[in-house]
Amino acid sequence: MNKKSTYWSTNLKYLGILLSIWFTVSFLFGIVFAETLNQFQILGFPLGFWFAHQGAIYTFVLLIFVYVYLMNRLDKKHDVDEL
Repeated sequence: MNKKSTYWSTNLKYLGILLSIWFTVSFLFGIVFAETLNQFQILGFPLGFWFAHQGAIYTFVLLIFVYVYLMNRLDKKHDVDEL
């Protein structure tokens, strides 16, 4: 594989993993498994409710930082970083 296709396939792998985490937290934990998760509590709120309202937001922000970190590292590895 050439350098460009390796870079792109690694980027797609990162996107696939991070989007899977996003889907799991927002849709599965917040909607599909909400009733099951509501048996547990976090900070006094049912866990399913917490995931739907707060946990998803925290996860989205964390995923942004993880993606930036991974892409900066990938850019440096392939010598396409800006600085």
